[in-house]
Amino acid sequence: MTERLRRWLLLLVFLPVLAWTAEIDIAAPQIVAGDDGYVLSADFTFELNQRLEEAVTKGVVLYFVADFELSRPRWYWLDEKLLSRSQTYRLSYHALTRQYRLSTGALHQSFSSLSDALRMLARLRNWVVIDRNDKSIKAGEPYQAALRLRLDITQLPRPFQISALGNKEWSLSSDWKTWQLSLPAVLPAEVK
Repeated sequence: MTERLRRWLLLLVFLPVLAWTAEIDIAAPQIVAGDDGYVLSADFTFELNQRLEEAVTKGVVLYFVADFELSRPRWYWLDEKLLSRSQTYRLSYHALTRQYRLSTGALHQSFSSLSDALRMLARLRNWVVIDRNDKSIKAGEPYQAALRLRLDITQLPRPFQISALGNKEWSLSSDWKTWQLSLPAVLPAEVK
């Protein structure tokens, strides 16, 4: 086999890997004890491409989903998945007020620019991922946590879903960020 052919084969093998690298990076994920249980904080680094920016500005609502999983490692079988949580963020533009709106559940916040809204979306703070009363989670035991953020194209309007399938311009997600942790003790709830 010639050297040139060998290089082409290597390129064909590694090109798909390079093409599917994550567009969202996750930094500094941490879980700490809070008032209602264990809360998760993390920072995301990403940019919307021109197609996504244009879609939001023209009134298409983008849905971002943060997924969290907690599992217990087992030596004799697959890891035991203890819990799985998701939180959806809705990014929209309102032409009448000329403001971008970032919503999660019943809470929303308005921004004068898209970059301000994305900066807020990139800062995940105080998300209660483990309830205080969850008896399956014990402080001090080893766990594996996993977090990701993704653009959910299944919640786009139907015409956009069809054009988004297989289209790299509509793909925005992170790989699962996993880390080992031992949960600190949760303080007892205050008596009122």
